[in-house]
Amino acid sequence: NEVRDVLEDIIPENANQPYDMRHVINGIVDEDTFFEIHKAYADNIVVGFARLAGKSIGIVANQPISLAGVLDVDSSKKAARFTRFCDCFNIPLLVLVDVPGFLPGTDQEWNGIITNGAKLLYALSEATVPKVTVITRKAYGGAYDVMNSKHIGADLNYAWPGAEIAVMGAKGASEIIFRKEINAADDPEAKLAEKEAEYAKLFANPYSAAQRGFIDEVILPKDTRRKLIKAYTLLENKVAVLPKKKHGNIPL
Repeated sequence: NEVRDVLEDIIPENANQPYDMRHVINGIVDEDTFFEIHKAYADNIVVGFARLAGKSIGIVANQPISLAGVLDVDSSKKAARFTRFCDCFNIPLLVLVDVPGFLPGTDQEWNGIITNGAKLLYALSEATVPKVTVITRKAYGGAYDVMNSKHIGADLNYAWPGAEIAVMGAKGASEIIFRKEINAADDPEAKLAEKEAEYAKLFANPYSAAQRGFIDEVILPKDTRRKLIKAYTLLENKVAVLPKKKHGNIPL
């Protein structure tokens, strides 16, 4: 248990400060069993194999130390291929989420961020292996949806107490939602700060999402390994009943 307490200190207090998601992975899985795949390609997402209580799992995790862990064309393709590989060979999936959104910009648009982002969405939606998600910090907008959310068929979704499940960060959201109120105020800056605090109180925690059933349980970081072992034991004999059809229409 003492070894697992390292997870308590990994997430920085400043939400904009990065950390290495590999430390989280190593704090959860069996010691020295994490084997990373495609390490040099699209390093804003980490994929690889590990053992949890002696059993094989595949891990897909956002990497905050690279591009703040955003999803872009390359990381979406990398994660989608890995997801389908695990599904092919019946390897349960663990998805660790700290994602501020999809990478904006014309370069991404020209390279087909919608089509390529949809590949990961499709791969996770179609996968029939046990699928468990842990949100460690940020889960914003469409990227939250794509990273194995309840909405696309995840089996169990956990969140750490400091997790934020929202459309976007408190400052950006407040500037848009409360624009008229802020502009009409005598002191716009003070009004923005007030609305930002109001939004953060509502969404800068996982309890609103848990209330709606999008999160199954809010767990302490140190309990993550124990909860995941129980989750995979529970899902060991999972059977997915699929509609009879020739095949789905993957966004190639």
